[in-house]
Amino acid sequence: MRKDMGKQATRDAYGQALADLSSRFDFVVLDADLSKSTKTATFQKVCPARFVNCGIAETNMMGIAAGIASTGRPVFASTFAMFAAGRAYDAVRNGIAYPRLNVKIAATHAGLSVGEDGATHQCIEDIALMRVIPGMVVCCPADGPSTTAAVRAALEHDGPVYLRLGRLAVPTLYEPDQLSDFSFGKGYVLREGSDVCIVATGLMTALALDAAQSLWAGGVSAAVLDMPSIKPLDENLLLSFAQKTGAVVTAEEHSVLGGLGGAVAEFLGEHCPVPMRRVGVRDVFGSSGKAADVLSFYHLTAQDIERTVLELLKQNKG
Repeated sequence: MRKDMGKQATRDAYGQALADLSSRFDFVVLDADLSKSTKTATFQKVCPARFVNCGIAETNMMGIAAGIASTGRPVFASTFAMFAAGRAYDAVRNGIAYPRLNVKIAATHAGLSVGEDGATHQCIEDIALMRVIPGMVVCCPADGPSTTAAVRAALEHDGPVYLRLGRLAVPTLYEPDQLSDFSFGKGYVLREGSDVCIVATGLMTALALDAAQSLWAGGVSAAVLDMPSIKPLDENLLLSFAQKTGAVVTAEEHSVLGGLGGAVAEFLGEHCPVPMRRVGVRDVFGSSGKAADVLSFYHLTAQDIERTVLELLKQNKG
């Protein structure tokens, strides 16, 4: 069982990481008039000369980011996920990814957990949109420390990166020293198990651990993998646990189409076909409400993960 180490929104950890790393790396931060919400204002306070507010012009911001990156300096471009992946998609694809520029797109307020902002701002398609772009790294950290590690990894990576961040405070799962080897393409074993493997990303990771604990009380041994790097996947880790358990359940705060579940299914379908289920948003738009209520309404809770696991195992036995 994980110990209680407090909660922090990944957007908060992102802003602090930018400020903390500003003296070690020479990078520029851009924002689209949302710096208080994306937390890039934290960086602005310590490095105002390397911060640019591009205004409510997300596509233009991506073009500015591409231009700065072409001079050799890494750039972080931040806005809400709906605007970064949706509104600015063409500029990201053709202006940043095609020439493989060193731009890090840090998209906050992703998923349903923005709550009251409603369907227009609850981006549940961004992983799919970014994952399909050639050469784009896609990372969705589970907590504050892994967000800090992801920002550092993004700066050390030469090429475009999409960081998916949230507004809702989530449980802290890692001590910082547990992430010294953090890199894109690496997953983490948070719990061993032999009956089923739950592969989670983002805020669903803590819920997967809660589900596994409940399953254990009921006699089911569930492994839990945290998969912050959705592209590239940690294929060796995934393969080893699929072979070991013979059953896989994915959990994400994203559409089941094209996200973590899609990536895992694509890989296992070719290399190790096993019974599988996906916990995520079922091809529908979100709706407005308190974050916890919205997540519950769309079946993104620990109880839903547990139920999905039990249904899968029951079907396998049948």
